[in-house]
Amino acid sequence: MSLSGLDLNLVLSLRALLEERNVTRAGQRVGLSQPAMSAALARLRRHFDDELLARAGKQYELTALGRALLDRTATACDLLERVFTSRADFLPGSEEREFTLFASDYAVAVFGAELARTVHAEAPGVRLRFLRPPTDVMEDTATPLSTADGLLMPRGVISGFPAVELFTDRWAFLVADTNDEVGDRLTMDDLARLPWVSYQRTYDAPAARQLSMLGIDPHVEVSVDTFQVLPFLVAGTRRIALVQHRLAERLRGVAAVRIMEPPYQTVPVQETLWWHPVHTHDAAHIWLRETAARVGTALATSEPAGSPPSH
Repeated sequence: MSLSGLDLNLVLSLRALLEERNVTRAGQRVGLSQPAMSAALARLRRHFDDELLARAGKQYELTALGRALLDRTATACDLLERVFTSRADFLPGSEEREFTLFASDYAVAVFGAELARTVHAEAPGVRLRFLRPPTDVMEDTATPLSTADGLLMPRGVISGFPAVELFTDRWAFLVADTNDEVGDRLTMDDLARLPWVSYQRTYDAPAARQLSMLGIDPHVEVSVDTFQVLPFLVAGTRRIALVQHRLAERLRGVAAVRIMEPPYQTVPVQETLWWHPVHTHDAAHIWLRETAARVGTALATSEPAGSPPSH
């Protein structure tokens, strides 16, 4: 069935019914009387040829299809809202707006902080909200992109969506100051022999693949889901950790660790802002992307990623 044959108001009713699992509460949520919401439920049942809500005692439970539709309906409603709130123009100095960006703690610390300062100076009514990306972002990128204004993620992790490149970075290793098993330079044998602290999400996937291709299978002793705790889990131990150089420099001095050059030519990190195609021609998003690109350019200019780290 094409969209032209559907009453899109039913999408709102469907979401309310699936989330509330109660006809009366769902009606109150979308401003419909109990009889009107019951009629909407009947239409939805006919459309899907499924009960959607099945009575279990005094309550309703979702059917298998209802459970499958729960997240899809929420995503569809969020996307429709973003479509119909698009603007032909955007005046940053006078607008009230919140942008939601998915980003790792690395991206927020290295790039997001400077973006926030720039936004505050140019658009004091604009708010930024940073959220951690879902763990399955590689397998399902469309869902988070449809519910937010953008995703900060390096190239090589996801693809297939419009993007603007922000800045480059490279990888470095953290080694405890007290680790006398490592000399002035790391060796490939060190990487294979020593225990690791590993970032357990997907954003270092290209670096992990490169290690595998080099025949290194890290012995992971501790895994975490934030980059910024890596120095504390390396300090005072035999462990080593792979971290982005820009972040390592920002964390210099917070723990007793050395920042060391990898013993191989690492793949670069190209940090990128990705967005859903529905946002491409929206004036507010154009401003956001242009601002992000300017901040990324300034970051790249002020802190060259190619200079060797200190030992």
